Amino acid sequence: MSPLDLGTPGQYRWLAWIVAAVLVLNLCDAVFTLFWVHAGMADEGNLLLRELVYDHPLLFVAAKMTLVALGAALLWMRRHRAAAVVAIFGVFLVYYVLLLYHLGFVGRLL
Repeated sequence: MSPLDLGTPGQYRWLAWIVAAVLVLNLCDAVFTLFWVHAGMADEGNLLLRELVYDHPLLFVAAKMTLVALGAALLWMRRHRAAAVVAIFGVFLVYYVLLLYHLGFVGRLL
């Protein structure tokens, strides 16, 4: 075991829930993004997915979910490394803040 290795089965269970939350938050972000973009209130910030959001919304959601799932899987495979755990929490924080942003936007509309 390297000095950078970490994790107990209990910690990995918690981490699995955080990864699952990232996937759910990503789906929420995709749905909100489709709504805001098609309502003319926002633009897609990801240059790789920008065309898809306008022309092929279902493909946009599928591509977004696939890309994030692949990244999450890569981090999960490296979960015994501190950097991967920090990255998982970082991604979770980014998607959580995005959800708050979307919900704040909804609040301003109401």
